Amino acid sequence: MKSFSPIFSLPTSNPPASVSAFTFHSLPFSLHAQIQNPKTQKNPTLNKRSSNPTIDISPTPVLTPTISPPSSVPPKKVLVPIGFGTEEMEAVIIIAILRRAGAAVTVASVEEQLVVEASAGTKLVAEAFISDCSSQTFDLVALPGGMPGSARLRDCKILQEITTKQAEQKRLYGAICAAPAVTLLPWGLLKRKQTTCHPAFMGKLSQFWAVKSNFQVSGELTTSRGPGTSFEFAVSLVEQLFGESVAKEVCDSTLLSSDDVREEEFNEVSWSLDNTPRVLIPLANGCEEVEVVTIIDILRRANAYVTVASVEKSLQILGSNGTKIIADNTISAASESIYDLIILAGGISGAERLHKSRILKKLLKEQVSAGRFFGALGSSPAILQKQGLLKEKRVTAHPSVISTLSDSVNGTQVVIDGRLITSKGLSTATNFALSIVSKLFGKARARSVAEGLVFKYPG
Repeated sequence: MKSFSPIFSLPTSNPPASVSAFTFHSLPFSLHAQIQNPKTQKNPTLNKRSSNPTIDISPTPVLTPTISPPSSVPPKKVLVPIGFGTEEMEAVIIIAILRRAGAAVTVASVEEQLVVEASAGTKLVAEAFISDCSSQTFDLVALPGGMPGSARLRDCKILQEITTKQAEQKRLYGAICAAPAVTLLPWGLLKRKQTTCHPAFMGKLSQFWAVKSNFQVSGELTTSRGPGTSFEFAVSLVEQLFGESVAKEVCDSTLLSSDDVREEEFNEVSWSLDNTPRVLIPLANGCEEVEVVTIIDILRRANAYVTVASVEKSLQILGSNGTKIIADNTISAASESIYDLIILAGGISGAERLHKSRILKKLLKEQVSAGRFFGALGSSPAILQKQGLLKEKRVTAHPSVISTLSDSVNGTQVVIDGRLITSKGLSTATNFALSIVSKLFGKARARSVAEGLVFKYPG
């Protein structure tokens, strides 16, 4: 039996003897053929004016997938359930990757409302209630982890019935992080299955069947370790649903196939602060939700105060892959406070909408003139250039816009120049966020956060 070495290897343990030299950017790409088949943090009270912005919980429009399957092939139907305390990085990455591949993904709430607060405080909006899905047939049921999210999924009888039926009928199902041990194990769905999960829950698994690999395929079941292995987990599911060529296309489009240098720094200055860092993340419709949620999750894990502000009329933001996120406040209300760091997420249409916000433009200008920190990833560095904020700065950006930048650095995921940090975006967002943690809190904090994510971070 052949095996592989995933691009995000474990920080604390070596893979078992059954795991060897395969990476996402090596060929042949096939994964399936090579393997055997804490913490909701609230933002501090800031001096803001009172406001009553709207939250428009409306149906998600039908999305055109990034990679379109042949018209004669019916779409693959995928169920991703979420509950209070679901790990947002895992949920959003799974949803985004599968939709990019062309799957019809239904995000279903196991709660009594569609708005679900995830483990790091991000408010996600489901498209349906789990009861609406009970009579449907899915090609894949994929459970995100997180606590108490995994326990909320476990206690949902309807979801248990759906997933049990999925397993009995030999259709694909999967779970990541705490969910294999906390959700699937009590349901009896791990019997005679090689399984992995987050290191904190490995002790719950049968010692004989437990595997310390970043993800594991065992028949119809796929399991994985945590937020830092979410891309590998999701791409494996794509390959099982659509084949290796589609999986490779997804890897290329999300920059997973890249072998770029992780980070370069120019004109080094200290980012250390006397106060807990206050971070503003403005959002617009069309933003890249993988980048947004990754930054929010990781910075809150590091104990930064993160405010998510909508530049739209509604607090609800529709991401580029159809995920709905509820912002903490409007950009108008958020602008009454001062932030140590402002970060712009990418997404072509989202970045353009951020650029049109007069309030945000004023905030960014004041941020730079005051010598405070700012950053952008994906397509948003191009917006900073349009606003004249990149003079004499070394930067990087998504390959689709990097040629428009005057002093770009190619072949690097994350570039830091003084008080500015930029990144290519998408799958590099984890390194981007951890670089920020390292600058603000030190390398030890960044390593600690990375370990909790099950993500290999150097230094």
